[in-house]
Amino acid sequence: MTDEKFDEYKKILEERKALLLRNVQDNEKEISELKRTDARDEADHATISTDSEIERALSAKLMQELKEIDYALFKISNKTYGICEMCEEPIGEARLKVKPQAKYCIVCREIVEKTA
Repeated sequence: MTDEKFDEYKKILEERKALLLRNVQDNEKEISELKRTDARDEADHATISTDSEIERALSAKLMQELKEIDYALFKISNKTYGICEMCEEPIGEARLKVKPQAKYCIVCREIVEKTA
């Protein structure tokens, strides 16, 4: 992969990371607001609890994606980005455009998903 391609994907990943960080902050704010909500009855408590759990689940998913992006940025810095961690072949451009933090090529991803 050329330095220009590394720079292109680095920019994409950094932009996605900034967006995710904003979303995590928004979720944390939402959870805080839900905790301060004055529940009047059991239905209100149930709704607040459910909404809080949904927000926490979303935040956990966002945090996982942030870890994947940080790892991809690390791989860019040491010039190993875009190489499948299983077969060590290049990950296709089409896959990286869809999921720039991909660790596996399409074939290996399917293998990993079937064994997980």
